[in-house]
Formats: sequence, structure tokens, C-alpha cells
Amino acid sequence: MRKRFLVQTGSLLLASMLLFGCVSIPDSVKGTSATPQQDLTRVMSAPQLFVGQESRFGGRVVKVMNQNGSTRLEIAAMRLDDTARPILGSASVGRIYAEISGFVDPVDFNNQMVTVVGPIKGTEKGVIGQAAYNFVVVSVTGYQRWHLTQQVVSPPQPLDPWIWYGPPRGRHGGGYWGPPPFGYYNQGPAQVQTILTE
Repeated sequence: MRKRFLVQTGSLLLASMLLFGCVSIPDSVKGTSATPQQDLTRVMSAPQLFVGQESRFGGRVVKVMNQNGSTRLEIAAMRLDDTARPILGSASVGRIYAEISGFVDPVDFNNQMVTVVGPIKGTEKGVIGQAAYNFVVVSVTGYQRWHLTQQVVSPPQPLDPWIWYGPPRGRHGGGYWGPPPFGYYNQGPAQVQTILTE
């Protein structure tokens, strides 16, 4: 029975590693640097030190401004997770201007979640409402538009579906491994989570 438990545990660990191994940064926003700058607060404190450095920022598109031959996205930046997705529900850490070469239709980007990668060009004065604001400007070399998707998440269940019935360890007597009695599993309601997908 112990061997069976070890096999089940090993299978679960392998499945977990494969699952996490599949979750990675999309090629569109990997960039060329192993560690693009993602700390907007640090960049905003001394932007001149970061000019030319590759960056990766993401968040909600607040405004799309089309110009001849290029498009500028105003993005309310949010912290990114390990897969370069904006963390839903997190507060904005600042605003950036993301400059994309070519035409981007505002219908496809307004109020959407996006991640951009590219070198930092510096800062530019602008306004948010009627307040003056210094925007960090990024020359976009790649971007990923995210889609909001809902998934149903079941309550967590025990790792091993078999439990020991019998006397405690060290005592003689019979016992056996078997499925747990009814009610042992978490009967709580499933939850609906909103996630970002490619």
C-alpha cells in the first residue's frame, strides 16, 4: 500500500511540474533580454537611467491614439505575474505610453488587457484628467492582447483518496486501506474565477 501511495504522489508531482512547465511567457512578449525591466515605479523615479533598456509592462489600455504610421496606447500599468500577464484586481502602478509601429484599431484595444515589450525611450509630459503627469514611453517591439475568460474551480480535495482503517501504528491487529466515508471530501461550492488567456 505504501508503494501505491508513493506512485500516486509521484504521479501528482510529475503532473504538477508538467502543468507549470507549460505555463510560460508568450513568444510575442519574451523580448531579447533575459530579464526585461518590469518595475515601473523604479523607472519613474529615475527614467534617464533606463533609456534604451528593454522593458516589459502590462495593464489596461485607457486610450488609443492613432497617428500617421504609428499608434500610441496609454496603459494603466499593473504588476505582472510570472507569465507576463497583468495581475487582475491589482492596483495601477503608473501610466505608460506604448508606441506601436503601424495602425492598431482602437476597437480591438480600448479597455483591453495588454502586455508590451520594448526599449524605454524616456518620459513625456501629458495629463490624466486635468492633472499633469510624466508618462514613461516604450517603443514596442512586441505585444500580447489578453482575453478575459471565466473558469469553474472545484474546492481542494485530499491528495490521497485512500485512508487507513484500523488500529494506530505500532499496535497489532487488522486494518485496511479504503476509500474515505461519504462527506470526507470537500463538499463546498465550486467558484468561478476570471483569468487572462492568450
